[in-house]
Amino acid sequence: MREMMHDGNGEEVGMDVLIDLEYSPIQEDGSAIELEFVEAVVKKAISMMDVPESSEVSVTFIDDDKMADLNEQYRSKSGPTDVLSFECDNLDDDFATDADEVYCLGDIVIAPDVAYKQSLEYGNTYKEELALLLVHGLLHLDGYDHIEDDEAQIMEDRQKEILSVLSSEISLA
Repeated sequence: MREMMHDGNGEEVGMDVLIDLEYSPIQEDGSAIELEFVEAVVKKAISMMDVPESSEVSVTFIDDDKMADLNEQYRSKSGPTDVLSFECDNLDDDFATDADEVYCLGDIVIAPDVAYKQSLEYGNTYKEELALLLVHGLLHLDGYDHIEDDEAQIMEDRQKEILSVLSSEISLA
């Protein structure tokens, strides 16, 4: 899915959101992943972040078994987690960004069943939980982290700010 954006000179700049529904269950309450919703959340969140307009991000939804494998492989933790992010190009590495070139922000991997269980546990809608995980993953790709308490607070504040704007512009019900 490619959306054309414009730079300050009125020139078109592309933003790609690549979505892979490798696993897309219908949840107990009938909730399902909607491609248009995922794309809208990612594009709005990215528009609020300090990343090149020509950014590309991929979002993949996988089952709990595959997520558990990735969680073990990359974080040395057993069992599935809700979201993992894999950074590609890094702005902190002084990566030159040319508006004509695609800037690969990275990959976000989400386990829909974990997201659904969390939505029930925390009293969110499924869409609210997916939006939270998408924004959380994007913030990691933008260099935010929550290992140290002060970093965690900064990331949490930014996440709340983006989610507040999203909830006013996109239906999370």
